Parts: sequence; structure tokens; C-alpha cells
Amino acid sequence: MMLRVLNYPNPKPAIWQCFNTVGAHKHQRRQLSSLPHHLARHNNGMVNILVKSTKVPRPLPKTFNQLKKPIKEEDAAPQQHVPSHLSYAGSKRMPITSEMRVMKPGEDTPSGIWPVFRIMDESGSFRQPDNSRHTNVSKIIPSKHHDLLQLQSALTIQYPHFKHHLMSSRLFQSSKNPYPDMPLKKEVQEEESDAKNTLLRAHRQMHRLRQMDTILHNAQRQGRISFYMTQHGEEAIHMGSASALSPQDVIFAQYREAGLLMWRGFTLEQFCNQCFSNDYDLGKGRQMPIHYGSRALNYQTVSSPLGTQITQAVGAAYKFKLDAMNNKEKKEAAISIVYFGEGAASTTDFHSACNFAATLGTPMIFFCRNNGYAISTPAEDQYAGDGIISRAPGYGMAGIRVDGNDVFAVHAAVAAARKLAIESSMPVMIEAMTYRQGHHSTSDDSSRYRDVDEVQAAQDVTDPILRMDKFLCHYGWMDDDAVTSIRDEERTAVLRAMEAAEARPKPKLDTMFTDVYQEKPPHLIRQESELRQHLKRHNITYH
Repeated sequence: MMLRVLNYPNPKPAIWQCFNTVGAHKHQRRQLSSLPHHLARHNNGMVNILVKSTKVPRPLPKTFNQLKKPIKEEDAAPQQHVPSHLSYAGSKRMPITSEMRVMKPGEDTPSGIWPVFRIMDESGSFRQPDNSRHTNVSKIIPSKHHDLLQLQSALTIQYPHFKHHLMSSRLFQSSKNPYPDMPLKKEVQEEESDAKNTLLRAHRQMHRLRQMDTILHNAQRQGRISFYMTQHGEEAIHMGSASALSPQDVIFAQYREAGLLMWRGFTLEQFCNQCFSNDYDLGKGRQMPIHYGSRALNYQTVSSPLGTQITQAVGAAYKFKLDAMNNKEKKEAAISIVYFGEGAASTTDFHSACNFAATLGTPMIFFCRNNGYAISTPAEDQYAGDGIISRAPGYGMAGIRVDGNDVFAVHAAVAAARKLAIESSMPVMIEAMTYRQGHHSTSDDSSRYRDVDEVQAAQDVTDPILRMDKFLCHYGWMDDDAVTSIRDEERTAVLRAMEAAEARPKPKLDTMFTDVYQEKPPHLIRQESELRQHLKRHNITYH
């Protein structure tokens, strides 16, 4: 029997006039208030309900109209193997769950190993917790019309277990205006709608980040820049979490979170300008490559010392709490979110930050990217306990563990954590399980401490971009040619941005001594004078 309804246990009698349930059971007589119209009949496996509403009903998406027919055997989605455990790195196997639950202080914590919340498996299909045979909606959705509402509605029918996450996810909400970083061909109406498509933007930016990492990593190997760190294998964490945050939320990154800045509008040209330390670099050449920052985008500048950003994020969150207490202007609430690896969780800054945040009740998210390695140290040599999330209850902190290679699960977890942090003024810890496919940095050779077959397995099976490709291809939104075209377009865009950045001059010499003090103090004036004398003495021309 098919009956699409929302879960209202006590529907208001005033809004419905007739309820015809010939042969229906009591558990089917529920959730009526969300159905706006139409006649109630029970035949051919369908139940329709006549209701009376004062509101003008909104037309149902075409998907629902096409589903108003008996389900044929060939239209039923085949049962799929549902993975029960996850193990990205190391020997520990973690149970996978389709139930997203942020464990709050005082609640019973999971016995044994904390489960990993997941929505989408490696196959690119959503999980079917009850192993039931749902409608194969991929056969109904038009393959070339990228309608987010239609896809959202179809997935809600196919996977009712994830209905709440699907209906609230910003990934399924179109932008009012075209995204500036999405290709737009004004002569094609479909292209214009694609430029507003948030899900397609997340997919493209995952490819963009991968191409930028590959090209700039190679540029360092060629001696064109001094340093680089890739995000290979962690792209779903970036786009999934960034899309769940609000622009006023302040991001404190470690060094492997460039995708969050990209999502907020940092351009390829700005990334390349920073890595090449030219005169367009917002940091004026005073930072190592990949140490990005943007005041306009609420992204605090990356600093090399490990863990320092964690305590800073607590201070920012405490300021947000004080602002909320004195919010006379009713400004929109904000949180701080800090990213760090499982290695940084061994620093004293991590402990101090967690203790202060929980004690002060600061609205923030501690986001741990557990990618299996702290430079060359594997996870099993870092801690004996159950990862990082098991520490949350000890600090009196809420927490959840999520599959970091599942962009939908990451998005849902961050959205729920943000909501809890604001409403309850408390810190929430998220541990995202993932795998670092690349070297730690260009100063590292990971083949000296891990098997290359381990890396290859991650690239072939658990890669987050591959998983997203499969999802879109499954519903006809992409094919191999379309994915290749996106990859080529982004590669070309990165190359152009890099060549332009490389051709720019270096920042002016006097910028080395500015921006720290409002008025240049005597010791900096002396140092600048000594530097200029040194250059003149040795006939060095600074360009």
C-alpha cells in the first residue's frame, strides 16, 4: 500500500471532511493533515484521501503523478547489499547506522564501539535499513532535467527512512540567483537552472578541489611554489559541512579545509595568488602556501602550529553566546566551528578547548577529521580508545560519529549539530571517519609507512567523489562523458588561474613591515632600514 503522509499522530478534524479507508488498518489511518486535496479510494494498492483545506493546494511534482499507478515487479528496486561495518584505516571495524542521533550529555552512550552514521553507501545508493524493496524512482525521473525538488520528492518516496534529512537538506534547495562559480549559458534555459542547483555545485566543487590539489601539488614538485597539502579523499567533508553552515558562522581551519573556503566563494585565482605569494595575495606573501584566510568570508587565517585554532574557536563561540544574551537587534545566531585532525586531538590545546567549551556552554562544533594518519603516525599508535568521539561524554559534550566520505551524512550531521549548539548553547563534537589518500604534505612520502595497495583501495572503492558520481549517474543526472567534461573544465580553469598568478609580481617590500601596528614602531623602522641597506650593499634588486 502506498500512502504519502507526514507523521501527525493527531490530525485536526477541522481540515478533513471525508476519510474513506475501505480495507485499511488502524496504522494506515494517520498523518493526514499534510495531504492537501483529492479523493480517498483504496484500490490497486493506493489510498487517496479527501480533505477540505482553506489553503490553495500546491501542485504535486510530476514524480508523484507518475507514481500514481500500481508498482510493477520490474519497477521495484532490487535488494542491495547493505554494508554493516566501516574500516577506512587501521584494523578497527566500526558498525554503520542509518539512525542519526547526536548523543547529548547525560544520555547513555553506545556500548562498545560508537557507530558511524551514513546515508549513502559506496555504490552511490542510499541505504535501505529494513532491506525492503522500494520503488525504483531512477526509472521515473527525467534524465536531463535537473529538478532538485523532483529529485528530493522521489528520494523521499524511495527512502522514507531519510525523509527528514532530505526535506531539510540545503543540498536540495536551489539558490535564488545563479552561483557565480557555476558555468552559465544564457541561451540555454536548462543551463541557467543548473547554475542555481546546489547539489550540482557541490559535485562540481568536489571535482574542482581535486583538480586544484593535483595541479598545485605538481607545481610544487616542479619548484614553482614552496609547499602544498592536498585534500584528496576528504572532499565530502568540505562540501557537506560547508553547505550546512550559515555565512555568519566563523570557520577555524587546521590546514586541510580549503573546500570550505571554496564553497564560500574564494576563487581559484585567490587560491593560486596565495600559493604563489604575489601582490594579489590577501596575506601579502607573509604566509606559507595553503595558509588561506578571508575576513569577508569568516574564515580565520590558517596557522602552522598544530591545535592553536581549537582554543581560539572557543573564544569566538563565547563571544557569540554573549551577543545572543544581549541580542536586542535580534540578529541571526552564529556559531564557530573548528576543524582538526585526530593527531591534533593529542595536543594540550584540544583538552583545554574542550574543557572550557563544555564548562562555559559555548555554541560551537568541534569537527575532527579522522583520516587515519597524523603525518606518519597511524591511528592505532595515537590512542588506545575508540577514536576521538568517545571523549565527548567525558567533557560533558554532545557528539556524533559520521562517515566523512558521505556528503549527505556529513551535511545532515553538521546541520543537526549546529541547531543543537544554538538552541542549547552547547558544544557538539563530530568525528568524521575518512581516509587521507595523498601524502601528508609535499614534505612527506607516505609510501614509507603505509602500503600502496591500501591507498589504491581507497581510491577505487571508498573515494567520496566516485561515490557522488555514482549517485548522480544512477538518477540520470550524469554519465561518464559529463563527469569527464566537468573534470576537464575544472582542470583548464585551475591551469589558467595558476598561470595568471605565477605571472604576477611579488608584494612590495614595505608590506613586510605593515598591518601589525597602527603606527610603525621604532624597532620595525630600524629593521626595514637595515634590510634596504643590505639589499643595496649586495646589489640585490627586489621585484
